[in-house]
Amino acid sequence: MCECLSLKIFTMLADKIVYGWLDMEDSSHLATSLHFFIEDVTKIFSLLVIIIYLVGLARASLNVERVRDYLAGKHRLFGYFAAACFGAITPFCSCSSIPLFLGFTQAGIPLGITMAFLITSPMINEVAVVLLGGLLGLKFTIVYSAIGIAAGVLGGIFFDAIGADKYLTDLAASAKNIKQPSQPGSDSLSQKTTWKERHEFAKSELFSIVGRIWKWIIIGIGVGAGLHGYVPQSVIVDNLGDGQWWSVPAATIIGIPLYSNASGIIPVAESLLGKGLPIGTTLAFMMSTVAASMPEFVMLKQVMKTKLLVFFFIFLLFLFTLTGWFFNAFSSFFAIPGMQ
Repeated sequence: MCECLSLKIFTMLADKIVYGWLDMEDSSHLATSLHFFIEDVTKIFSLLVIIIYLVGLARASLNVERVRDYLAGKHRLFGYFAAACFGAITPFCSCSSIPLFLGFTQAGIPLGITMAFLITSPMINEVAVVLLGGLLGLKFTIVYSAIGIAAGVLGGIFFDAIGADKYLTDLAASAKNIKQPSQPGSDSLSQKTTWKERHEFAKSELFSIVGRIWKWIIIGIGVGAGLHGYVPQSVIVDNLGDGQWWSVPAATIIGIPLYSNASGIIPVAESLLGKGLPIGTTLAFMMSTVAASMPEFVMLKQVMKTKLLVFFFIFLLFLFTLTGWFFNAFSSFFAIPGMQ
């Protein structure tokens, strides 16, 4: 699978640097944090460069106005669903989804549709579905996947309803109005632009965007790496294992400062379930860790104003809490081994 291949490349590089060149003990907190940092910096910057450049090439040769008008009109609900499904099949974590978020914004895709992708993408992918099915059961996997896609659709509806476009920063708002290359006498994109024109346009956008956000990516991943290496699972189980109603929103809030992709957090979730953490509480923690991480918010601050970030945070907190309560209420239906 594409995620396995890409992760293997970046993991091998981090292994070589941390455990080879630096000769660090793999059990140390510092080595764990540094490995995480190197792996994700290389992965995210690689995705950032490739995706922004390819989106730039596409914008220079495709009539994105026609695509935008199609998605913005009577097919908007379809657009939410399509974006959520596209998010479900793309192998990205929350921070890796940011480059595509920027690309969608640049292409003039309605923000609600873009948000549907941003919400769903880190929560579901093909590897996560296989792991969930093998570790937590088919019923759990089906319901979790349906909730992930529904979350994207509802998020798209909500953010369009509040007119979230007006809460974009100058970087994101200006990207939507960048003049694309066109033929003389034409105000729209042309498919007859030369390769050199498309390349220059894509390169200009690449340097402009990366130049604005690179330091925030470094800071965000650094925060996530530190938490990843130094916060033990026992902190969560010891404080949230009794199943009180407040444990679900608490697990959601605890998961937000942490950072992992879906494939990485699922084995952790299995461990938490085995230690007695209720299924809904575990799920709330898992969803917030992969879909609402602190590094993601740090990066999104460059394209979203504070008010939109607050709306995004509240929406995710509300959604994950309701999901956790639902799974706790019907925990017997899933019958996962190791649950209390």
